[in-house]
Amino acid sequence: MAKKSPSINLLRDNSGNFIDKFVTWALSAGRVIVIITELIALSAFLYRFSLDRQLIDIHTKIRQEQLVITYLKDNEQTYRNLQNRLLLASNFSKQGKDKVDILKQIIGFAPPGITFNNVALQADRARIDANSTSVASLSEFVNSLKNYSRVSSIIIEKIENRSSSASISVSITALLKQQL
Repeated sequence: MAKKSPSINLLRDNSGNFIDKFVTWALSAGRVIVIITELIALSAFLYRFSLDRQLIDIHTKIRQEQLVITYLKDNEQTYRNLQNRLLLASNFSKQGKDKVDILKQIIGFAPPGITFNNVALQADRARIDANSTSVASLSEFVNSLKNYSRVSSIIIEKIENRSSSASISVSITALLKQQL
């Protein structure tokens, strides 16, 4: 007869003992827990590779977009400069039309014998430096300015009789009414 080979069994044959049942359960369930934990760790490790690849792709795309932006920077500055100049010209043409009309009318008030040295128009006043050959033409011009609907008051700052040139030099400031 064949001899039975000796076996080493750390578990007792008592199947009713709580400790033996717990150790048997812990060994079988422990293997499952270790396998599940290793699967989770391995999947996280592999997912990390895909995230790294996506990160590299995004950095490459950002560098490409930066190159495009750098290439188009001068064109953008030119375009913005042109837009600002067009806006300024548009605003000036809206405001300038009114100022040009005022200048035309002020100069149109000048009778023969009045010559202008300087006419400066600001937002609230017009400064006029002129020469007149006679007092009558100067009086007519001042009265025309007084009667002009856009002028609220007139200040005659300087009157100088120049006998060498037979003319009267005058500086007038006309305060303008504000437009609503």
